[in-house]
Amino acid sequence: MSTDGPQSEDAWFAPKRYGYGAGLPIACQGWVVLGGYLTVVLLLATLVGPLAESHGLLALFPAAGIILMTIWLIWISARHTRGGWRWRSGEKD
Repeated sequence: MSTDGPQSEDAWFAPKRYGYGAGLPIACQGWVVLGGYLTVVLLLATLVGPLAESHGLLALFPAAGIILMTIWLIWISARHTRGGWRWRSGEKD
């Protein structure tokens, strides 16, 4: 793997055309990662409300899980974005 980011065959996400970061998935692996992230975050989010009402600080565990899952998604998408993450201002790669 090069230092400029993954090659086209390794890419799961398209780069954003403007700004920094990744766009939508372009491979089935990217869609699986995004779907898994959304599923886990939605399940954890349904736990936050009831736990906050009944156990107070126990609601921090699902909230921490959401934060960890978001960090995981950012890490995966940064590793598997075509051309890597860099600032883009609309020009074609």
